[in-house]
Amino acid sequence: MSEQSPAQDSHEEHADALPEYAERVLEVAERIPPGRVMTYGDVAEWLEEGGPRQVGRVMSLYGGAVPWWRVVRADGVLLPGHELRALAHYRAEGTPLKQAAASAEGHLPRLDMRRARWDGGASAEGHT
Repeated sequence: MSEQSPAQDSHEEHADALPEYAERVLEVAERIPPGRVMTYGDVAEWLEEGGPRQVGRVMSLYGGAVPWWRVVRADGVLLPGHELRALAHYRAEGTPLKQAAASAEGHLPRLDMRRARWDGGASAEGHT
């Protein structure tokens, strides 16, 4: 009983492999130029598959190795729990921001989506 079946061996071999959809989402995140952003919905639309929630799930599980701060909420609010890390990246890259209102919780700025949003143009050759 100490031998493993071939199915178990095959499963263990690919345990570290990313799902194909996740690979595609991460590839889009890597294409976004510094100082620009795409929403979760933009990424799903670009891929012509899934939706904002699926993209968000991929980013939460696998996004640490790509510029995760460039895939954002449509309202421009910084990613809860990661606001300060994201803000440091945005400032370093010159991403357009809107100043927070004095009444805003934590006084954190938002992304200026009108100016920061990237549509995948120019260097977007190889659209998948």
